[in-house]
Amino acid sequence: MDNNQPYDCAIVGGGLAGLCLSIQLAQKNFRVVLIEKNTYPFHKVCGEYISMESWDFLENLGLSLSRMNLPQIRKLHVTAQNGFQIASPLDLGGFGISRYTLDFELSKLSKTVGVVVLEQCKVQSVVLQDDLYVVETSQGKMNARIVCGAYGKIDPAFMERENANKEGGYVAVKYHLKTDFPADLIELHNFKDGYCGISKVDHDTFCMCYLTTVKNLQDNNNDIKTLEKNILRKNPALDRYFSSATFLYDKPLAISKIGFQKKQAYRQDMLMLGDAAGAIAPLCGNGMSIGMCASKILAHYITDFLHGKISKQELIKRYTNEWNANFSMRIKTGFYLQKLFGKRLTTLWALKFLGRSPRILRKIISLTHGQKFS
Repeated sequence: MDNNQPYDCAIVGGGLAGLCLSIQLAQKNFRVVLIEKNTYPFHKVCGEYISMESWDFLENLGLSLSRMNLPQIRKLHVTAQNGFQIASPLDLGGFGISRYTLDFELSKLSKTVGVVVLEQCKVQSVVLQDDLYVVETSQGKMNARIVCGAYGKIDPAFMERENANKEGGYVAVKYHLKTDFPADLIELHNFKDGYCGISKVDHDTFCMCYLTTVKNLQDNNNDIKTLEKNILRKNPALDRYFSSATFLYDKPLAISKIGFQKKQAYRQDMLMLGDAAGAIAPLCGNGMSIGMCASKILAHYITDFLHGKISKQELIKRYTNEWNANFSMRIKTGFYLQKLFGKRLTTLWALKFLGRSPRILRKIISLTHGQKFS
């Protein structure tokens, strides 16, 4: 590691938002370092449905999605806890791809375009000294002109001020499985205090991912299998999958203490994107697309800053304004939908109303999908 020459940009976190930002900046010949605590490829707890709004962006970035034979998802089914179901087309639609595949392919692309990717590396502190950042990591110290946080839903240890007195109330669990399921369909199944999504990804595999409250897990002896037996399988649609599908993990991936508190796009002297800028509820639609779109917006303003066209304060102001303009409504929609889901009677009544009001249902779906960008 060159400790003398400062990087133009250091990115903390190598998920979709961080990887896409690193590639765009490196393609503009900036010196970029991306710091990731894991080693690619690895699985992540994620629903793995991505809105078609992101397709052209990823293709233009250099990722040939069209050659991957990915499932194109055009239909939505939603069930209440008792199995009552409504259906709707997805006007924009999406595609399925595992984070294991997508993040790995983007990490290879980032290295190809010149990003310095530090894997198995943890950030210990980020300190702004005059006009230069000092980033201390488990692999050494480096300097950077700008630092961006793209570390996901859970703040890392060095964000101590952010972690103080804050604990999330949700847990997320993910499986990959084999089952008999249409490739063009995504399903959302409600259960007590939670919901579960199922859709196809790459390699003839299906993603099952659910979100519920920490309390729900605690009430079931903090045991995922007990939770699934006592709560999820009360929904007959979910019971069918747990009874008949082939589960590909010995045990599921899980993360806990997830919160959906309002955050800021600039905190502790760092520009934030993706879930680090505001943990995105799954029902807001396509948190992955939001993270990638934010990377495009931020890459533009960082480029202007590094070329001396705008000041750092102007960079912060413009990015924050665009973040709010582009994503605040989608995040709010997801937040309110999340409050609606997982309630036995409220969810059932809402679904029966929406089942008789297809135009309203499609309007709500459109609020969770953005416009295509490239």
